[in-house]
Amino acid sequence: MIPLCTAAAPDPRLQGGAISIGNFDGVHRGHARLLERLCELAAELGGPAVAVTFDPPPAALLRPGAQPPSLTTLERREELLRGCGVDGVVVIETTRQLLGQAPEAFFQSVVVDALGARGIVEGPNFFFGRDRAGNPHLLERLCDESGLICRIVRPTTIQGLMISSTRVREAIASGDVAAAAGMLTRPYRITGLVSTGAGRGRGLGFPTANLTDIRTLIPGPGVYACQAWVGGRALVAACHIGPNPTFADSHNKVEVHVLDFAEDLYDRRIGVDFVKRIRSVRTFDSGTSLRLQVEEDLCSVRAAFAP
Repeated sequence: MIPLCTAAAPDPRLQGGAISIGNFDGVHRGHARLLERLCELAAELGGPAVAVTFDPPPAALLRPGAQPPSLTTLERREELLRGCGVDGVVVIETTRQLLGQAPEAFFQSVVVDALGARGIVEGPNFFFGRDRAGNPHLLERLCDESGLICRIVRPTTIQGLMISSTRVREAIASGDVAAAAGMLTRPYRITGLVSTGAGRGRGLGFPTANLTDIRTLIPGPGVYACQAWVGGRALVAACHIGPNPTFADSHNKVEVHVLDFAEDLYDRRIGVDFVKRIRSVRTFDSGTSLRLQVEEDLCSVRAAFAP
C-alpha cells in the first residue's frame, strides 16, 4: 500500500498505467470483474494496473457515527485487491479538503497529476468530487479532454440484482454467510484478538476462543461452520455469535472452537472465514442438553467441509 495525498505522487512504478478508484469494501465479484477489465486495459497501455482506494472511508467524514460497518480492514482489502491481479494498491488519505474538491479538481489533482493515469475503468455507479457531483458521463468527458481512455463496466448481477457492498452487508448481518460468499471473491472474514472468556466451553469439553477488537461487521447471531486462520494455518472451526441464554448471559459475544486443536490462543489475533450458518441461538434446559447439541453442531461443521 502507498499512502497518497493529492499533492504527492505515489511510487513512479505505479504511474502511467490504468487505474480504478473506489471504496472496494469487501472486494466482491462486481469489483473483481471491474479489476479484470482494468488489467486488460493496463496490458493494452503497457503500464501497471492500479486499484485506488480511501482511508478512512469517505462516509466516516461525511456521516460520522452513521457510516455503514466495514466489510474489510484496509490490510485485508489490499490482500483481496492484489488477489484480483492488480499490480499495486494506492491508498488516498481521506480529508475534508479532498472531499470538498469539485469533480474537475479531483480528476486533475488525483487522476492526472498524482497518478499520471493513461486510462481509467469504473462502474456505472461511480461518483466523485464534492457532493458526489461527478458521474460516469462527466468522467468520460474529462478523460476525452485529457486524452485518457475511459471504460465503464456493466454491473455484475446475481438473479437479476446488482452485486454491491450493501447487498453483501445485508446478507452478513442476517446471518446468510453462504449468500454473502456467493457475492464475494473470498468467504467473509473477521479478525479478532483472543481474550479471556467465562470458560463455560472448556467446562463442557469444547474450549472456545473469545474474540474481541473486531473492526468489521459481525455476522448475525447463530452458530456457523468456519475456517480459523491461526499462524497461517486454515483450521476447521465452529463459531457461536450472540448471547448465551442457557446461562442467562445476554451479552453478545463471538466464540470460536477450533476442532482438533489444543494450542493456547490467548492474546493472539486470528481470522475467521464464515462458510455456512448451522443454526440459530437457542436456550437449553441444562448444560448436558447444550453439550449434546454442540456435539451435533460439530458434526454439521465437519460435514460442511467434507469432500
